[in-house]
Amino acid sequence: MNNECLMFFYDADAVVKMLNLNQSVASGGTADEEVYKVLVLDRFCRDILSPLIRVNDLRKHGITLYFTIDKERQTIPDVPAVYFVQPTIANVERIIKDASNGIYENFHLNFSSSVSRPLLEELASGALRAECIQRISKIFDQYLEFITLEHGMFSLGQPLTYVQLNDPQAQDKDVEATVERIVNGLFSVLVTLGVVPVIRCPKGGPAEMVASQLDSKLREHLTARNNLFTEAGHLGSSFQRPLLCIFDRNFELAAGVQHVWSYRSMVHDVLGMKLNRVVQGGKSYELDDSDAFWVSNSSAPFSKIAEMVEAQLNKYKQDVDAVNRRAGSKGEMDFDDQELIGNTKHLMSAVNSLPELTERKKMIDKHTNLATALLSEIKARSIDGYYNLEDDMLARGSVDRNALLTILKGKGTKEDKLRTAIVYLLAIEVTPAAEIEAIEGALKEADIDISSFLYVKKMKSLNSTLVAAASGSRNNLVDWAEKLYGQSLSAVTAGVKNLLSGARQLAVTRAMESLMEARPGPETEAYLVFDPRSPKSSSLGHLQGTFKEAIVFMIGGGNYNEYLSLQELAQRQQPTKNIIYGTTEVLTGVEFVQQLAELGRKMGLGGIIQMQ
Repeated sequence: MNNECLMFFYDADAVVKMLNLNQSVASGGTADEEVYKVLVLDRFCRDILSPLIRVNDLRKHGITLYFTIDKERQTIPDVPAVYFVQPTIANVERIIKDASNGIYENFHLNFSSSVSRPLLEELASGALRAECIQRISKIFDQYLEFITLEHGMFSLGQPLTYVQLNDPQAQDKDVEATVERIVNGLFSVLVTLGVVPVIRCPKGGPAEMVASQLDSKLREHLTARNNLFTEAGHLGSSFQRPLLCIFDRNFELAAGVQHVWSYRSMVHDVLGMKLNRVVQGGKSYELDDSDAFWVSNSSAPFSKIAEMVEAQLNKYKQDVDAVNRRAGSKGEMDFDDQELIGNTKHLMSAVNSLPELTERKKMIDKHTNLATALLSEIKARSIDGYYNLEDDMLARGSVDRNALLTILKGKGTKEDKLRTAIVYLLAIEVTPAAEIEAIEGALKEADIDISSFLYVKKMKSLNSTLVAAASGSRNNLVDWAEKLYGQSLSAVTAGVKNLLSGARQLAVTRAMESLMEARPGPETEAYLVFDPRSPKSSSLGHLQGTFKEAIVFMIGGGNYNEYLSLQELAQRQQPTKNIIYGTTEVLTGVEFVQQLAELGRKMGLGGIIQMQ
């Protein structure tokens, strides 16, 4: 099996085992048909399962019914129940209530992450009080507190992390709770992969907080008697440990905002794909590894998708004609034509071809519909114009002012215009007051709430102040900015500098190329090193040797554009490397701008701009 597929494989394998009452099932196997079960999920764990196993496949593993835990359910007394839920007090209380009422014969409890001792004690004491402890068959910590979206891409499913970590009003305990949730999610990923990585991160800010606490959690676990990690692990075929690089969204803010142009990224950003599913024209489409066209072409620029769909359609027509000829048909490609069964000589061959051809036609129709929907949005909103202008600004670090003002006054949604205006702020190192005033005027004319624009403008100004205040006293505002960004000088600007150098790679991709090669120099030596297997906790320094495998984790929201950029990096390496990409949540550009807007309002920057 290709290393790239291993994370998805082991995640799905753990789910299949859980559905079969935690009994091992041979690869590709199914449950004993005589054991019928009920599956009970909370909403988070439902999202974990959604990309891994389809509803129709649940029956293969004996699951006849499935419910969410918060809904009232009828009693099914002779059937075992598989519970897969987060370890929360609300879920434990509901489990005790269900067991007390005897709605299922017995309960196989699977928690998405490690259950704390107080929660276990609450479960035990509650079951004893309700005299139902005999119904609790087994309890398992599954360490599946993450959502696998692709071969090599995962999300922790933790919403609004960027707001929680950058909120100037947030208390320390709130930030600490957010960091702990991230650490627990990453720990689940590492347990599933069976690896203890070398951890690197920029100095300061949320990335260092997460890296430091994850290092401590791994160290503590490695000293425990029941160690969940094996030496070889599941990530790759060699014994070399992978690199885990943790970044904060502020490392490259523009990548969370800018318009995109690859097929996969646009289906997510424009059509709103969630958990590998998109609804269009009243139909729900699955987009996963069972779709050959999606696997082969989703990384391609949208401009090439139409010709690829047409090529698939032409090939399909040729194959249908060949089937008709084998069956002795003289008509057009019509499977209902009686002439198709008139010639028995090649009938079996023709009939055997029909299911595969039917599935191919469904796939072609699906991507024709999706491509048509995207094209409609592109034309209505001039998305290609926004994309090209942003790409040009980010590449050159300058702007054609007339082109920018023209597009801001032209077609497109309010969010399209906001996103491009924010990219302008991030791409242009020195933004003239006259240009800013003209852009704000164009946004005002479009009646746009520019809280997000003003937030980024304020943070860019604070960053400039931080740089200027390298010595001497600092006011409270600068102290607060330093608290947010540590000593990294607000990677808003650092990310722009990375973007503007080299061949217009995303900053995180460029950083990973250097870190995986362990190149000596300021680009890598500025990163902290945490090695949970080493007696030394952390250091700034240079690692020896290159890494074949890496996990990149983005705190505060990631996207398919970054995932694709990292996959392209992995593929162009010789030999090919393996990079897994993860994030606290997967966000469209609009969703991320909404979080920026919320922060802007918290700073008192909300509303429509008033002209002076």
